[in-house]
Amino acid sequence: MAIASVRSLLACLFFLLLAGCAQPSQRAQSVRTEAAPGEAMVAAADPLAVEAGLEILREGGSAVDAAIAVAMTLGLVEPESSGVGGGGLLVHYRSRDGAIEAYDGREWAPMGARPDMFLQANGEPMPFEIAQASGLSIGTPSLVAMLAMAHEAHGRLPWSRLMQPAIRLSEEGFVIGPRLARSLQTLRAAIAADPQARAIYLDETGEPWPQGHRLRNPEYARSLRAIAEEGPRALTQGRIADEIIAAAQRQPRAGTLSLDDLAAFAPRRLEPLCAPFRAYRVCSVPSPSSANAMLSILGLYARARPVPEGPQNIDDWAAFLWASRLSYVDRDHYMADDRFVEAPTAALVAPDYLDARAALIDLRTSRHAIPIGAPAGEALRQRWGSNAMRENGTTHLSIVDAEGNAVALTATIESEYGAQRMAGGFWLNNQLTDFSFEPVIDGKPVANAVAPRKAPRSSMSPSIVTDADGRLVLVTGSMGGSTIIASVARSIIGVLDWQLSPQQALATPALFARTGTIEAERGRLPPAMLEGLRQLGWNVVEADLYSGTHLIEVTPQGLEGGADPRLEGRAVRLEPARP
Repeated sequence: MAIASVRSLLACLFFLLLAGCAQPSQRAQSVRTEAAPGEAMVAAADPLAVEAGLEILREGGSAVDAAIAVAMTLGLVEPESSGVGGGGLLVHYRSRDGAIEAYDGREWAPMGARPDMFLQANGEPMPFEIAQASGLSIGTPSLVAMLAMAHEAHGRLPWSRLMQPAIRLSEEGFVIGPRLARSLQTLRAAIAADPQARAIYLDETGEPWPQGHRLRNPEYARSLRAIAEEGPRALTQGRIADEIIAAAQRQPRAGTLSLDDLAAFAPRRLEPLCAPFRAYRVCSVPSPSSANAMLSILGLYARARPVPEGPQNIDDWAAFLWASRLSYVDRDHYMADDRFVEAPTAALVAPDYLDARAALIDLRTSRHAIPIGAPAGEALRQRWGSNAMRENGTTHLSIVDAEGNAVALTATIESEYGAQRMAGGFWLNNQLTDFSFEPVIDGKPVANAVAPRKAPRSSMSPSIVTDADGRLVLVTGSMGGSTIIASVARSIIGVLDWQLSPQQALATPALFARTGTIEAERGRLPPAMLEGLRQLGWNVVEADLYSGTHLIEVTPQGLEGGADPRLEGRAVRLEPARP
């Protein structure tokens, strides 16, 4: 049997347990086309949120309009992951001219924040769980302000209309699914500790409402009505703002967030950070995002595997591990809010620099200790102390509207239930734990140390991929803390290099190589592949990794979507209206 045929058979066998085999004739990389006129799609982490976006699209809403409706609904139906009390990053694609914009809605630290605020009296970093469940961890809620800025530029329907699906569900109730039921049970003690959360999520005996219960959140509906009428101002003055500050300044471990801090936050519209991958252009968000690490993984992988063979090939995975290790070590050392520090955001994905880093890759072996690169010179490399930090989950949604405009939006409250404090029917973020807990390491300042009005580094990587002519190819992004970077890169490689459908690409095993200990998603990578990577010297351990990648691809047959099989989400195509 020919080698190519054997590889094709192995590819099919590899994916029989995941998502079935793609038809090669349907995955031809050389043929790209724009979506059919009037065709639209929403891919997000919950069916009710997807339907909220489709409702807006059916009324002629734009991709941004639909994204706002989806985001507000996700804040209700998956409250543990995102919402009004957090922030987000957004990338927008405009079909008429191929223009791409990035929007920064990352939370800021309050004026009272100090570099040593997460250190204990003995000088040691505070345990993460203690820092998280506190007022110290709460940054300025910023998602609504960012979405309002994007709506002003690209919205079509009235702002107030976009709140209606979530208001309706909040008042009428929605049926609790298995994911939320598990989360409520796992975090029952944290929910019980907050008075507002207790009233919403626990019954009269103190037990979490079970799967199948119809949950109502009238406080959230009340807040959304205020946001519908006042926009972002509803969160900076008045009842909701007072509730936010009271929750943040509540003991124990009271924070310093103030009304002045809420009013001071300003979202930003930025030039996207873009880099080539094969014949394509991948664009995401610059600092304070560290999405350049995702772009770096793509660039290094392409250099190591000029002719990729697919997920059944060990060299493809070894290249992915090498690319991840090289990219993450640079990201952890350099990246932070570039309003405060010199962050070599573009230099880390410059072709010459990636060429030099790729020269370190040897697919026949592994390397435990990865040297930090010097993309902007030795002086900057020596300036910072390095650290590794813990990050957690988010949500992501991808949308294409009937005109071919697209939105990739990643939103977050950081950890599960954020700071574990509620206000206005929504959970407040713990984004400040994304800062380094240690402001100085080895006598050197850390780039991502806490500072007043500084945004913590983010892994969120909402991404738009276009072809050489600027036409839309992919809309993707993921949840998962620092694993986001690897998940988004893997989704792009899966579709564009491995010629998988979006759903198959999202079902590929997660491999996370931020440190010398490589985490492989438990039960998804075949034992032979695990053993093969270990024989190359990689310290691979199985772990309960998670993700929430949602992807839309423009194909010759029209829009094709994928929803991460690890969650309960969907990717639904809206067919063109018939005359």
